Amino acid sequence: MDVLADTLNKIKLYESLGKYECVVPSTKLVKSVLEVMKSHKYIDGFNEEKEGKFNVIKIKLAKKINYLGVIKPRYAVGIDDYQKYEARYIPSKDFGILIVTTPEGIMTNREAREKRIGGRLIAYVY
Repeated sequence: MDVLADTLNKIKLYESLGKYECVVPSTKLVKSVLEVMKSHKYIDGFNEEKEGKFNVIKIKLAKKINYLGVIKPRYAVGIDDYQKYEARYIPSKDFGILIVTTPEGIMTNREAREKRIGGRLIAYVY
């Protein structure tokens, strides 16, 4: 079971249905990916709440996502490989982002390229 893939699929479904809010299970990875999406204005915000004995995240959707998905397998990316994967997953150069997990945390492909660090691809959004 992949919680991140389930979360991104739920966000994509709720965006296409015209909903304004989405509730997903809370994990550190999901929160980090949502922070990146929030910083690039793909979602309006989110907050973590307790429902029963589990923590959930309520996401406020911004209606700005055309498509998003998880990347499986999680390809290892070097500094020189970003362009190859951008061409594969993003339709235009300045149109979307790849979300990468690196030794310095989860960030976009542009931030990782500026810092000159590699990592593993986990998702894309445009």
